[in-house]
Amino acid sequence: MQVRYIETRFLEPAHEFISGLDSRTIKKILYNIDLAEQTNDPKLFKKLKNDIWEFRTKYAGLQIRLLAFWDKTDNKETLVVATHGFIKKADKVPANEIDRAIRLKDTYFNNKQKT
Repeated sequence: MQVRYIETRFLEPAHEFISGLDSRTIKKILYNIDLAEQTNDPKLFKKLKNDIWEFRTKYAGLQIRLLAFWDKTDNKETLVVATHGFIKKADKVPANEIDRAIRLKDTYFNNKQKT
């Protein structure tokens, strides 16, 4: 039996980003996320700042990033929620992408409190 350190869920913007890619790229991203869930490897899943993390995939010359955050409510220590994705063009993750992830995280928790 495989041990999973994290369980990943995707918000709509992350799902839309992934589904807009070609099938080989999608397979590579999902393979890396699956590996990250089992290995706790910082090459695959790394903390950025403000409690925002990134799933990292290098494929076909592209640096693909999915930003994410932890949801430790509901007595789950291992749930990671992917907010959205983008193709990274510079060395650093752009501040506007981190800001977007923070906004999506805030919306997620606000909606969760209402239910």
